Amino acid sequence: MRIAVLLSAGRHPVSGAAVLPRLEAQAIRLAAGLGPAVGLHAGPAAAALAEALGQGLAQIEHIDLPEAFDPVPALAARLAARAPDLVLAGRRGQGGPESGLVPYSLAEALGLPLIPDVVAVAPGEEPGTLQLDQSLGRGALRRVVALTPIVATVHPDAPPPFPYAYGQARRGRIDGLAPAIVAPPAESEMEERPYRRRPRIVKGAPTGGSAAERLKAATGESGRAAKGRLLVEPDPEHAAREILAHLRQIGVLAPPRAPDPDRR
Repeated sequence: MRIAVLLSAGRHPVSGAAVLPRLEAQAIRLAAGLGPAVGLHAGPAAAALAEALGQGLAQIEHIDLPEAFDPVPALAARLAARAPDLVLAGRRGQGGPESGLVPYSLAEALGLPLIPDVVAVAPGEEPGTLQLDQSLGRGALRRVVALTPIVATVHPDAPPPFPYAYGQARRGRIDGLAPAIVAPPAESEMEERPYRRRPRIVKGAPTGGSAAERLKAATGESGRAAKGRLLVEPDPEHAAREILAHLRQIGVLAPPRAPDPDRR
């Protein structure tokens, strides 16, 4: 089985150093259970690529692209030439301008189905099929059987990465490739503005009335809470009766039962 693992240039959230994203290291472990895999990265030289060798990859193909260029056309051209049965990727990058759309754009460019949030992969019972366990959240899983080739993204609940092996990192190799297709950087239509806190919208605030009524609506002292009784230093028995009466009024407790005259 031919497997390709997409790699990205991740950044440590604290130090900013180049690191291999954890989801991609988990993808390498999933690929190791199926057969030999090759890593694929399109972008500028990244120091984190060598870390992927120590996590279980024996070969990485690095397509040298400028930082601002779109990596999808170059990746799609290389994957079309290699024709892998399975393409694994993380759900999103780490620490950079990640959008999480690269696997979806690649699947669309290659005309392949994409299965998101995979936690386990195994060969299917039928030839040319894969059995994938997809996370649905809160521990729920869905088993999917799909025909190869496919693209799959890895969920954080997948098995943890392999421990880093220094000797394996020394034995692995990184092959530099020239991009077959170079797409110019797309001009962003987004506009960046400094953050400005928006005023809080008060629902149900009276449009008219006095200033005191509008203040009560803004502070949450109007409505059902304002209809209660204020008790100042009541005795415990009186306070307990008032609490029970309020709970019965709002429907938390059932009303007291009428005494049964036949019961003695």
